[in-house]
Amino acid sequence: MKAQISSEALAKSNRRYSSRAVVPTALLAGILLPLLFVRTAFLTLEAGASICSSISCLSWSLIGEGDPSVELGAEWRKTGVDDIELNRATVESAPDTLEGLVAELHSISADDKLDMTTFVLKIKAMILHMENKARSSRLRSSFYRQLASSSIPKSLHCLTLLLAEEYSINSLARSSLPESHQVSRLTNMSYIHIALLTDNILAASVVVSSTIKHSKSPHNLVFHIITDKKTYFAMHAWFALHEVYPAVVEVKGLHQFDLSTRFPSVVETIKEVRLSKSVYGRYGGAEWEVKWLESLKPSTYSLLNYLKMHLPEFFPKLRKVILLEDDVVVQCDLAELYKLDLGGNVIGSAVNASQTEDDTTLCIDPDKRLDNYLNFSNPIILNTPLGSEKDKCAWSWGVNIFDLRAWRQNNITESYQFWLKKNRESEFMLWPMGSLSPALLAFDGFTQAVDSSWLVSDLGWNKPAPGQLISNAVLHFNGPAKPWLEIGYPDTHELWRAHLNNSDEFLRSCAVIGWSTR
Repeated sequence: MKAQISSEALAKSNRRYSSRAVVPTALLAGILLPLLFVRTAFLTLEAGASICSSISCLSWSLIGEGDPSVELGAEWRKTGVDDIELNRATVESAPDTLEGLVAELHSISADDKLDMTTFVLKIKAMILHMENKARSSRLRSSFYRQLASSSIPKSLHCLTLLLAEEYSINSLARSSLPESHQVSRLTNMSYIHIALLTDNILAASVVVSSTIKHSKSPHNLVFHIITDKKTYFAMHAWFALHEVYPAVVEVKGLHQFDLSTRFPSVVETIKEVRLSKSVYGRYGGAEWEVKWLESLKPSTYSLLNYLKMHLPEFFPKLRKVILLEDDVVVQCDLAELYKLDLGGNVIGSAVNASQTEDDTTLCIDPDKRLDNYLNFSNPIILNTPLGSEKDKCAWSWGVNIFDLRAWRQNNITESYQFWLKKNRESEFMLWPMGSLSPALLAFDGFTQAVDSSWLVSDLGWNKPAPGQLISNAVLHFNGPAKPWLEIGYPDTHELWRAHLNNSDEFLRSCAVIGWSTR
């Protein structure tokens, strides 16, 4: 009896266990079966496309063993398509989205068997197509930015015309600069001599006014402004009608120098720059995009930008001079810089570098290294004293102090002219056309690094960081976003406007003030 009861109880217990297991078993099957279906579907598609046909590929496709990226890489390398050059039409017709690629591969596999080589070539064409689009977009952005920076605002063009007219009708606008009793200061070395080569009247005005404002002894300042013939009359009129007392300013045009007889070296540089300008656009090569953008920069072809290498000839009686660019605002006293002992060197320039424990000089800004200005892959550059110093920091224009006696003694200008010609003869393979790169070579071995705190640069390339615009330094707005252009940054507009007279009739007549306050 007990055995019968036990048997019946066991049967009932098994039935109860079976009924309880149905629900979790069904749930587990509901989860696993769809996953198995999806995995099998992927395997079927991959096998049908002949992209994953090996046994090892089957193992990671079905049960997840192995590394799919390694297997796919191995299959990719077997095709040998890395060495295949795709024609332009194939790249341009390639899809630029993942959906487009999938659709194209699906259409191929539907009509014919898709092999690994075709698959890889399609992906390679797509990648190249997307890279071309990105490069084209960056190039267009740079082009429009450079184009905007090279244009002359209507307000500045108006100001030049208005002042030129004033020069012709107003005797005060033709007054001598400087006045006769101040002429002796132009060669008196007890004063601080500052040179500026520019055809931008408003920029020259801001440079002069900001320098005077921050000088502890403005009566010791003597400004030497050199401009071209077309701007001379307007430039002269501006400074004749806007005195810079207690400082002194002289304005000279290139046409006032007897270049053909007294300055043959200047004429040689002018000819070389003009010749380089006429042939620069003819050369293509891998760097054609860089050359194209460089050619849009006003400084690339500006004669005045190259003629600053003739300071000893323009100022034969001076022994020392500070050179300022026209896109700077001076917010410090330049007297200490002028007193700097260059130790027999020709140029003193701010270099943003640091010394390591083993006395190695490191460039804080990688963009300021020499290899960003000179082509060290060219044997001509490699065979110069700078050939092994591509990581060395380059100095820049903005504010520089020159010992003109040392300059004359070391034939710096002749070396500069040599390198200008050499670059043209090499089809501009040494550096894209410009004035700084040959200067780096010409002044090599004659440069004295000064404290980097004297100069804050690149303010025309990037939006100024907080605190930069209040630095006790020379602010250099090198780059396309000049403070007198509408593409400049609002903060720089305000800084610039602070050195303009809001009540000036010329600025108001040409809406210069109205633009500055927008």
